[in-house]
Amino acid sequence: MPICTTCTTYTPFLYTVYESAYNLRLEQCQKCRAFVDPYVEHDSLTLLLDLILLKRGVYRHLLYNRGSGPRRATSKFEDEAVDSDTTYLSRARWIWTLELGTGLVALDAFIRWTHLRPETTSSQTHAEDSLLIFMRVFLGCLAETLAFHLGILLSSFVVLQTLSLAKHLISRFRPIKAAAPTQLTPARDFNLTLIPLTLFYSSLTKLFLLFLLTIWTPTASISTVTSTSYPQLETSWLHALQTNFTGTLPSIISDISKVLDDDKLDREWVIRNVLGGLSAGFGLRVILDIHPFFSTFIILSGWLSKTAMAQLVVEWVGRGTQMSQAWLAHSIP
Repeated sequence: MPICTTCTTYTPFLYTVYESAYNLRLEQCQKCRAFVDPYVEHDSLTLLLDLILLKRGVYRHLLYNRGSGPRRATSKFEDEAVDSDTTYLSRARWIWTLELGTGLVALDAFIRWTHLRPETTSSQTHAEDSLLIFMRVFLGCLAETLAFHLGILLSSFVVLQTLSLAKHLISRFRPIKAAAPTQLTPARDFNLTLIPLTLFYSSLTKLFLLFLLTIWTPTASISTVTSTSYPQLETSWLHALQTNFTGTLPSIISDISKVLDDDKLDREWVIRNVLGGLSAGFGLRVILDIHPFFSTFIILSGWLSKTAMAQLVVEWVGRGTQMSQAWLAHSIP
């Protein structure tokens, strides 16, 4: 059943269609009095931009309301039509998750491939080597994505079950008060199958910015590339932070401020891990409706699974060359 994108209250329909498909009226939420889902009238570009900007309403529209049938002013069997479409919508959601996931994994593999491929001068075997490297990078990204999603699913299940058990125990020892029956909400009627699709939607912000860095490489990053055949991530600022904490407070502050220097700041690491983790946590909070502490725990669990998988596939992806170290630098948070 669709929900209101403002207050998450269930609603039977999103809009009413009259004589033609272009003659429609948005439904009004009975609780908050706002339009149930304004994104019904928006195009795909607007949805994509709002996903990149991390807006709650577009998440709720895509996860709960996408594909919901309208109320037809001349139809007499609206309820039957909605019930019969439930199985179809669930199947269509899984198909869309697989299609979107395949495309995003391929995009992530292309972004990493542009950083990891060898800069050879020979043109005869360059195309074949690049294709083989891309296939290994793609399979490595696929393995990492599966590990990340499985870690998120498992930790989400554990957190939700723990919170449910805690609420049940508290209600048993707390004095029972007569209260109105609790209203069913998407958070109470949650389905774990929404998590993979939410994670894919959340990764659009990260992959969009990483793709821009792939097209327009910063000047500082070009100047810091060494003479090796594989570009490496800059880690000197990490070494400075680890070795200079024994000095005075001004020197420590000066060393920490060097992290933001244009020639030392690793933009890709910040986007992939910091911004990627924040956007994934935001998406999980939209559907789980839990405290930020628990969403952070879930994201860290997914990172641990992803890191463990990266350690397993690094030798196969990098073939024991310098590419292995670069792969880990791009993979491990």
